[in-house]
Amino acid sequence: MVNGSATMKHRVVIDARHHMLGRLASIVAKELLSGQRVAVVRCEEIALSGGLVRQKMKYLRFLRKRMNTKPSHGPIHFRAPSKIFWRTVRGMIPHKTKRGAAALARLKVFEGVPPPYDRLKRMVVPDALKVLRLQKGHKYCLLGRLSKEVGWNHYDTIKELEEKRKEKSKVAYERKKQLARLRVKAAKTVDEKLGSQLDILAPVKY
Repeated sequence: MVNGSATMKHRVVIDARHHMLGRLASIVAKELLSGQRVAVVRCEEIALSGGLVRQKMKYLRFLRKRMNTKPSHGPIHFRAPSKIFWRTVRGMIPHKTKRGAAALARLKVFEGVPPPYDRLKRMVVPDALKVLRLQKGHKYCLLGRLSKEVGWNHYDTIKELEEKRKEKSKVAYERKKQLARLRVKAAKTVDEKLGSQLDILAPVKY
């Protein structure tokens, strides 16, 4: 991502599918602190190094940590993948200062790809991709699956909505390709009809 006044005005949309949790969070945190607005979609597809059983045991130990006299005072244990990622980013930002609070406010996180982000260009972060960062043969698990194991109830709903979105996107893409083919064919037909007149029109084209 490039830092610049023109870039800062627009929200960068990151597709978090198969990115490593900590690496992605650290890069997003740095961008937020520099003034960039960021939206992260498909948080349920974020990868964590280590198998599912190991990660589940770690999270269950975390769930047992609470204030003895008043548990509602914290710590707050999020189950949704987007909120787990949000909390990870929050830990990398001085969120109790004005600068940190403003940076955190520039972050939006989602499960799946809700509108209007399904129509916007989505980016990846090469420095955080699983295929480039996780050594071959090492175990990993997806954040959505872990969340389901520790009490998140919307795993199947998000999966169903994503399948519908992909089908709709596929139809739209096929239509776009068909229109592009028709446009090329129409341009070719016009060139054939005009023939020698194109040489006369060439100097006045702009």
